[in-house]
Amino acid sequence: MLSEIKNQWTEAINLEIKKMLDEVGYKGEFPSAIAQNPPKKEMGDLAFAVFSYAKILHKAPAVIAGNLKNELEKNSNLKGEIFLAGPYLNIRYDICDLAGALYKEVKKDSNNFGKSKVYENRKMMVEFSCPNTNKPLHLGHMRNDSIGQSVSEILKFAGAEVEKVNLINNRGVHICKSMLAYQKFGNGETPESTGIKPDHFVGNYYVKFNQWEKEDETAGEQAQQMLKKWEEGDPTVLELWNKMNGWTLEGLAESYKNMGISFDKYYYESNTYKLGKERILKGLEDGVFYKEEDGSIWIDLKEIKLDKKVLLRKDGTALYITQDIGTAIERHRDWPFDNLIYVVASEQQYHFKVLFYVLEKLGFKWAKDLHHLSYGMVFLPNGKMKSREGTVVDADDLVENLSNLAKQEIISKNREDEVNDLDKTSSSIALSAINYYLLQVDPNRDMVFNPEESISFNGNTGPYLQYMGARISSMLRKFEEVKEEYKDIEFNPSLLDSEVEREVIKNLGEFSIAVEKSALDYNPSVICSYLYNLSRNFSRFYHDNQILKAETKDLVKARVILSKMVLQILKNSFKLVGIPFLEKM
Repeated sequence: MLSEIKNQWTEAINLEIKKMLDEVGYKGEFPSAIAQNPPKKEMGDLAFAVFSYAKILHKAPAVIAGNLKNELEKNSNLKGEIFLAGPYLNIRYDICDLAGALYKEVKKDSNNFGKSKVYENRKMMVEFSCPNTNKPLHLGHMRNDSIGQSVSEILKFAGAEVEKVNLINNRGVHICKSMLAYQKFGNGETPESTGIKPDHFVGNYYVKFNQWEKEDETAGEQAQQMLKKWEEGDPTVLELWNKMNGWTLEGLAESYKNMGISFDKYYYESNTYKLGKERILKGLEDGVFYKEEDGSIWIDLKEIKLDKKVLLRKDGTALYITQDIGTAIERHRDWPFDNLIYVVASEQQYHFKVLFYVLEKLGFKWAKDLHHLSYGMVFLPNGKMKSREGTVVDADDLVENLSNLAKQEIISKNREDEVNDLDKTSSSIALSAINYYLLQVDPNRDMVFNPEESISFNGNTGPYLQYMGARISSMLRKFEEVKEEYKDIEFNPSLLDSEVEREVIKNLGEFSIAVEKSALDYNPSVICSYLYNLSRNFSRFYHDNQILKAETKDLVKARVILSKMVLQILKNSFKLVGIPFLEKM
């Protein structure tokens, strides 16, 4: 809503500037006035610099600003205070008018309030997660999942039709490493016989392989031989592969459910790599690629100022890029997207530059609509995680540990009888802690994940935001008991005239701006920043003002309605960044 008001003021000011320029006979192009945020609250809500018109009009900027003020007051019907700040023309919103308009829109649109049309009628596919079937999910995967799920929800809220897809990396030499270790050291044990979660069971053998490889220098070659047998369809290898993949997928499904992650469609590398191989061989025939003396197939990347890239090994086995080519082609056949967004770590930037270029060279026009949403690494306070050495933060363990910490917090405050379901509430708090902590950092940046900080009920955390929603819900439940006394009282926004109330109302009006920016930038941290700012300002308002015991019934009604609007926008925002809403905590 504030973006519309800002645009209206900008248009009105530029219209008056054009009139001034016409009066002096100026016929050239002129720079449009641009709305800026004043450095201090007391300087208003918008500021327009007029320096660039001084030479043309032969007047001092302060004089131009004064003339603009006079003309706007005569000609514009926009509501708000116009005042001067030296060479700037500043605007202070009519907060009463804004609050009244917000109330009507929030009441009308409810769960849809703040939706954007920036991606209306666009089909946008988002690929994320993409686990290997040789290990369970860890904290690095969780940042991927949180970003992918959140971006998908934000794009939907911005008007797009979204298809969430997951590519299961269930083939390759890394998969064979777990299989080989199990074949050598497993002695027929199973997840059931050991009581170990299936994906963790398989992951233990991936770690075991890397320990064995340090003792036996032929281990890597044996894994490569197993991959060749797999691609040749060796029945013994395929039987073992099906068994161990089944175990991992069973465990991953449970993890996704516990983390609130879902997909519209799954793709499997074991299927799509064949199409990739076909297209590479066709590209070789057409002269797009070339073959080395050893039989491997390559592409020259000089055109994009890179070196060269192997697309098929000398023994004919596929690489990651082989299956990514096939997967992209199959996806566009299945669901002709307008955009495909790959949520993949920044380490793979080179890979995606090459992938997009290869697809363009193969003649696929939609290759220009592919985007790599690159995100930074996740570190622990004590350094980097290493899957091969088994030194990772396991996703299942993290959710469980944070759930237990949340449970202890609830019990320590003797609130276990207040919440409807202690286990469910604790899990919801854990998810909010993880998602918000992972999403509040710009995806492009590396980050340090501190589990203890993430679960705090104070500060810039998911549980703090949940608590704000629960606190408002509790207050509104009390109001429900006496609401009949207020049924004939109309909402009077002019009563919300304190500085902190003004800030909260402005925050509410900025929600659609935050949605649109986060959607255009594929950046959930914009919503997180917005949420914390809104919650922090509402907390100040709540602390400094009586709501249900305000001086008059009119003021009670006005502040209750303001609280209801904040609660609705908290709910709408929570859905975008994976924070479960809790009425009680």
